[in-house]
Amino acid sequence: MLSKFKHNFKIFKKIDHFKNSLLKIKLNKFNSLIKKINFNKKNNQSKIKLNKPNFLFTKIKLTILTSYNRVPLLLAGAIFFALSYLSLPYFYNTNNLINKIEHMLSKNLNIKFSLSEDFSYSFFPRPSFVFQKVSFLNQVENLGKMKINISLSKLLFEKMKIKDVALYNVNFKINKDNYNFFTELLKKDFSNFKFEIKNSNIFYHNIENDVLFINKINNLKYYYDIKKLSNFLIADNEIFNIPYSIKFQNDFDKKKNTSLINSNLLKLKIENEFSYKNFEKKGLIKFLYNKKKSKAEYNFSKNLFKYSYYDKLLNSNFIYKGTINLKPFFLESSGYLKEINLNQLLNSNTFWIQILKTEILNNNNLNIDTSVNAKQTVSFKDLINLELKVKISEGLIDINETSLSWLDNIDFKISDSLLYIKDNNLILDAFISIKIHDYNELYKFFQTPRNYRKEIKKIDFNLNYNFDQFTAKLNDIKIDNLFNKKINKNLNQLILNDNMLQNRIYFKNLMKKVIKHYAG
Repeated sequence: MLSKFKHNFKIFKKIDHFKNSLLKIKLNKFNSLIKKINFNKKNNQSKIKLNKPNFLFTKIKLTILTSYNRVPLLLAGAIFFALSYLSLPYFYNTNNLINKIEHMLSKNLNIKFSLSEDFSYSFFPRPSFVFQKVSFLNQVENLGKMKINISLSKLLFEKMKIKDVALYNVNFKINKDNYNFFTELLKKDFSNFKFEIKNSNIFYHNIENDVLFINKINNLKYYYDIKKLSNFLIADNEIFNIPYSIKFQNDFDKKKNTSLINSNLLKLKIENEFSYKNFEKKGLIKFLYNKKKSKAEYNFSKNLFKYSYYDKLLNSNFIYKGTINLKPFFLESSGYLKEINLNQLLNSNTFWIQILKTEILNNNNLNIDTSVNAKQTVSFKDLINLELKVKISEGLIDINETSLSWLDNIDFKISDSLLYIKDNNLILDAFISIKIHDYNELYKFFQTPRNYRKEIKKIDFNLNYNFDQFTAKLNDIKIDNLFNKKINKNLNQLILNDNMLQNRIYFKNLMKKVIKHYAG
């Protein structure tokens, strides 16, 4: 019994020992795992502790850069730098600045400007100088205002560059010494800047320095078109209160000038093409007047200028040819027209009458001898075979040897004539000679009773016609070399108007009285 108990006790002891050994192994593995976990945990925590300062520094740095306190400082610094740069011209020496700008203007435009010390500088909306007084062309009376824009990228004194130039309220005095001022500017280099003239006037003077006429410049601009390799001039002007526009182009590549002059008020458009490529210069001018087209071809070399003017090559309504010798100036021309409008010769509002009123043709050095032959006249169907001769010599204008016919019955001829200005009115003073081939046709036209049809062969009188007032005075009237006092009294003053029918009725009634007095 006891031995059995001991045997069982040993067995249980071995079992218990086995359990303890298993438990010890499990505890060792567990402790080893715990240590490994703790080591990894400590290692990770140390890494986190090492990276955390760098992350915080980066975050703080980003916060500082994007903070609301930093942005205004950056903007303020940029604005201060920009204003400081734009304000540099304020600190330039006045005399040196004026000399530099005058030098740049002379270099670019080949014009010697004189600028006053009364100027201002502004950098808004663009950096620019405004000089209150400026003169050039050796004329102290110009005294206009000049605005000069400066290149934004080149404000430093040594590198300063002109961008655009504009003149305001300038009076240009154009004479024989500087008559080509505006056309010569088309040859300058405008590739880097524009040149403008605004609200100014051009005074054209004769040799005696008298003002012939004034051209008002509303806006005029020179510029360069890089695509067309050309200089351009565009302008809006007024002359004799007539607005008109101009556009010129100087093509440097083709060596050709083109121009367009347009006046809507006059219903006139003039296009010109001029080639200066060869020694003999050639050109073509196209006219469009009140929907009527015409053109002129011309060429010149040295001092000789030739031209021909027509509406079409075949069956032309008019042909006009002439030759001009420039030194000394002499023009000789002649033309033929199928019909001519006498209203354009007698009405004071026409272009030619206005030109005569300017007295630009009353020049001692101007010599012109021209004639125009017209087969018919507009509005006066019975007046035919007009031969208008105009001569300008030593400042005097006459229409001597001008002749006209009334059907085949009466011939009119003008002599001892003179066109002149009096009280701003254009006056024609002339001696008129009338030859009557068939006096019966004259009486039929005026419906004269047969008992008043006295024979008439010749009528002479002095005519004084005012183009502006539409009045005519007939003096020293002689019929067949006989002076009649009553006739002179009735024809002493004729008052005409714009209505042609009323003029005809008026003239017929007047002539009936004259014929009655002549018949006695």
